Amino acid sequence: MSGAVLFIKESLSISSTQVEILVGSLNVVSLIGSLASGRTSDWIGRRYTIVLAALTFLVGALLMGLAPSFPFLMAGRVIAGIGVGYSLVIGPVYAAELSPAMSRGFLSSLPEVFINVGILLGYVSNYIFSGLPAEINWRLMLGIAAAPAVAVGMGVLGMPESPRWLVMEGRLDEAKQVLVKTSESEPEAELRLHEITRAASSVGSSRTRWHGQGVWREILLRPSRPIRRILIAALGVNFFMQASGNDAVVYYSPQVFRETGISSSRQLLGVTIIMGIAKAFFALVSALFLDHFGRRPLLMLGSTGMAFSLLGLGLGSKFLEHSADNPSWAIALCVVAVCADVSFFSIGLGPITWVYSSEIFPTALRAQGTSLAVAVNRLVSGAVAMSFLSISREITFGGMFFVLAGVMVLATVFFYFFLPETKGKSLEEIESLFEDKVTE
Repeated sequence: MSGAVLFIKESLSISSTQVEILVGSLNVVSLIGSLASGRTSDWIGRRYTIVLAALTFLVGALLMGLAPSFPFLMAGRVIAGIGVGYSLVIGPVYAAELSPAMSRGFLSSLPEVFINVGILLGYVSNYIFSGLPAEINWRLMLGIAAAPAVAVGMGVLGMPESPRWLVMEGRLDEAKQVLVKTSESEPEAELRLHEITRAASSVGSSRTRWHGQGVWREILLRPSRPIRRILIAALGVNFFMQASGNDAVVYYSPQVFRETGISSSRQLLGVTIIMGIAKAFFALVSALFLDHFGRRPLLMLGSTGMAFSLLGLGLGSKFLEHSADNPSWAIALCVVAVCADVSFFSIGLGPITWVYSSEIFPTALRAQGTSLAVAVNRLVSGAVAMSFLSISREITFGGMFFVLAGVMVLATVFFYFFLPETKGKSLEEIESLFEDKVTE
């Protein structure tokens, strides 16, 4: 959308306010999908919830690509937003529940890796299609997203169901078959099945045909001390992920770079490709080392790096605001700072938010607890995306980046005190980490 919006504004003659609504609405509407996904996946299973998410992406992409007017474009964006909410919850939950403990960090962070690959491919397609007439190029930029939606929807039908969901449904034989396929040996599969069954029984949810009833009450109205601490950690990491402003930087990167003095649309899209490469590369690096170094070190490295990057971006932007000739070194500083910001995000908050949120809730609460955390994520993301340009007009881009740098300092402090390390622990062992006051 970041590249397409440059041409949508010209083609449909929409205002800057409408651009903000178009961009930010996806995140606000994704609240619906994120809140519904937990109960939906408890009801129909993790696999078919992924199929449902892919279907909404398909419909949304086709509507946006064929939209004759702004209202139709908004309708497609809204439907796609619901799919975003579903996928951001169910992808990490499915990966976490299927993965062995020692590789869970890598496998659970793959959704973020492929999100960044998708963003990069979007930047590349934007660059390729930008040479076409304005009436056609943005339609291809948005409509082409229908292709991967079809691939995901069909591909997931050949994948196994979550063994933990099967246990919650009382389908132990099927759960064992899945665990045998995802374990090193049959004894390991038996041990994992025993742990999962015991955890499910401890919350009284191993009865047949369980559909997630009573979870919201247990999370919000009568939480135990560990559940309360888990909730604070999950909501906190999701809040800071979006309060960092990363989504807004991605969405509005062409406008940010234009303010630095890069005026050509193709040059703007070319710079966003560089940013996309940085995001995808460091997301993969984080995924590869997440199970070795752990969640906390990479998370705090990422948030600290973002704070310094945003500080540099703010300084560069402020200099350009008061400079008449836009020196090349200041433009280069801003470009490097933006790329550094999204790179540190991809090292820390980008992948680890999804990994951490999906692994710390107990099995019976995981899907709906994660959906609540992602709902906070989407709400903050929408608020930031829909207000980023307006606030920047009042306090300038430089001022906005200084504010975001301060937010990341607070995030680093929060992570240090409230997020214990989870690497190498089974999902059934993690809840005990939140019973102790001392952070590991």
